[in-house]
Amino acid sequence: MFNRLIALPFAIAAAATFVGAAAAPANAAEVSCKATPAQIRTLAATKGGEEAGKAIKLVATGEKLCEADAKFEAGKKFAAAAKLLGTELAALPTAVAGQ
Repeated sequence: MFNRLIALPFAIAAAATFVGAAAAPANAAEVSCKATPAQIRTLAATKGGEEAGKAIKLVATGEKLCEADAKFEAGKKFAAAAKLLGTELAALPTAVAGQ
């Protein structure tokens, strides 16, 4: 009985770790420091307005981060820019093609 009380929390923690590790790559969108900014700029040009201007500034910051080899942080800026334009980073190729 005592062993079950100790083993159960460890089993739950291990299961949660494996589920989280398996789901993480599926959530991450592939960020290209060349293609992604171009896609966001194209979408911003079609949307226009104040939000597009903010998105362009975020893209410029993301490009500078790419130059500094901070691809993960650049991806965050690109994702924020895409969200300002009403889409998700993972949906960018289809959002640009659909315009």
